[in-house]
Amino acid sequence: MERKEFGLGDIVEMKKPHPCGTNRWKIIRMGMDIRLKCQGCDHSVLIPRQKFEKRLKKVLVRAGEEK
Repeated sequence: MERKEFGLGDIVEMKKPHPCGTNRWKIIRMGMDIRLKCQGCDHSVLIPRQKFEKRLKKVLVRAGEEK
């Protein structure tokens, strides 16, 4: 299985949506754990990197591409 490329500041889509109904998350911290901020309600969650990589569906917007 190939590793997915993601970076700090990227907007990503996860396999399951947040309870608020939005499925867009911004990566705001990276390390052994990944901190994500929901783009709908601004709630942030901290999940282990391995679990994040498993649940990541795709990168919607790269950090350098934002307008």
